[in-house]
Amino acid sequence: MTINDDQALQPEGELSLQLPAGQQAVNMFGDVYGGWVASQLVLASEIRAGQEARGRVATVSVGPMSFMSPVLQGTVLSFYTRVLERGHSSLRIGVEAWGQCPDGQELRKVTRTECVQVAIDPRGHIRALPKAD
Repeated sequence: MTINDDQALQPEGELSLQLPAGQQAVNMFGDVYGGWVASQLVLASEIRAGQEARGRVATVSVGPMSFMSPVLQGTVLSFYTRVLERGHSSLRIGVEAWGQCPDGQELRKVTRTECVQVAIDPRGHIRALPKAD
């Protein structure tokens, strides 16, 4: 995230996934489970890695995350991804989750993490990534 005097905080990366936090994702207090948000972070990472790998990928690791604000049911979550590092067969992907309140007024950063994805072939064996464009 970049900050300067003339610019508000904005998401970094490419929009990879966007969805509302529905009733299936909330706890008894009406807040969205952190585990549900974490699973969407991984899914966004897999989507981006699958595009880069031009095929199947598997999650190798998920980094730490801290939640900056609660997510209420109905919040539209947007997941932005960036390739941070590209190896022979793996990608380190940065993922940010941003939420827009149900009233549409406020966009705020919810959390971020890094995931490592590895390219695999149809039999589940590690394969080389295609050359970067």
